[in-house]
Amino acid sequence: MRVLVVEDDLMIGESLSEALQDEAYTVDWVKDGRQAILTLRVQPYDIILLDLGLPEVDGMGVLTAIRDAKIETPVLILTARDQLKDRIAGLDSGADDYVVKPFELGEVFARMRVLM
Repeated sequence: MRVLVVEDDLMIGESLSEALQDEAYTVDWVKDGRQAILTLRVQPYDIILLDLGLPEVDGMGVLTAIRDAKIETPVLILTARDQLKDRIAGLDSGADDYVVKPFELGEVFARMRVLM
């Protein structure tokens, strides 16, 4: 299974990527929204783990761009934004699930299994 991690925080991106690889996932990690959009146009993924607070293009912009491009890959938002309005906006914009940081890896893996 191929996972795209879109996360600008180096510590989170690195630890999440390593944990996913330890679980036998193939992982690509990009650190900004523009690169995420470009990557998704040329490489298919089984799931996208998407932060909202990204440079270049924020996570909501990425989500809108990929859904407008008819990319149907499941999207799990992983973000520090914990307000109800943010969760609703993310889901209404096409995300399949929403997890607030800090998160437990077991929960992220369980939600990924449901979405894939």
